[in-house]
Amino acid sequence: MDRRQFTQAFATSAFVAAASPALPALEGSGSPSSAPFPLSVMLWTVFNNLPFEERLAKVAEAGYSNVELVGEYAKWSAADFDRANAARKKLGIHFDATAGLKNGVANPAARDALVEELRQALVPMETLGCPAMIMLSGNVVPGLTRDAQHQSSIDSLKKAVALVEEKQIDGKPIRLLLECIDPEENPHYYLQSAAEGMEIVRTVNHPQVQFLYDLFHEQIAEGNLLEKLEKNIDVVGLIHVADVPGRHEPGTGEINYTNIYRKLAKLNYKHVVAMEFKPTGDPVESLRAAKAEAIKAATA
Repeated sequence: MDRRQFTQAFATSAFVAAASPALPALEGSGSPSSAPFPLSVMLWTVFNNLPFEERLAKVAEAGYSNVELVGEYAKWSAADFDRANAARKKLGIHFDATAGLKNGVANPAARDALVEELRQALVPMETLGCPAMIMLSGNVVPGLTRDAQHQSSIDSLKKAVALVEEKQIDGKPIRLLLECIDPEENPHYYLQSAAEGMEIVRTVNHPQVQFLYDLFHEQIAEGNLLEKLEKNIDVVGLIHVADVPGRHEPGTGEINYTNIYRKLAKLNYKHVVAMEFKPTGDPVESLRAAKAEAIKAATA
């Protein structure tokens, strides 16, 4: 299940040993080999026709050591978890975030179910060493005012973060990352504005609650990407990258990612920047090129 399907519905060891090693993004160029912030790949966008362990190997082949999930593990057996962990450890990959909760923060009637769902999700997160959960608002609730749903988002995040307060996974604080979805992808979704999402996170005022700034969604919804980034960098805990239109790789559309990466470096952003695009060509080559471009811009 990809993130588009999720939001609309919502509101091997032998193989690993033979997998190709990660390649430097700018091999032989004499340029820096890493960005000043970690780079990741949102897995739903690539290699969907391959077994999970082979998908991780392809990500490593493209030069990445971080991967984000959308609950791909929901129906895994213990053996499946063992294979996934063996693969990621062999390849040097970390799972930096996941998604997949069915309940949203904006519906007060779903608050208890959301917290229980998060409690259950902590088990596979711990097993996979994944310290962050992406939180969605859910769709507009009929008969409930926007003010009520805004307040519910705040209250639900406060209740959810109390569950994980001061807890860590793999040596990192567990974080809850609130995300917007643009109105073209889901016209029924409540939280379509990054400005409102950032305001909600700021009101919750907890270091383990941050905003997932998806630049693809925000360019469609409201634009003005750089100014929001500069004014709200203190609450941004994850960046998602794709170009508009089409959710393809940077450079295929209207977003100036060179300026985005430069701004992130200037603002001393240290959280993950994740590629969440659908490649127009060979996925490994597209991911390599996207990494190289991010490094070049951020280290210029």
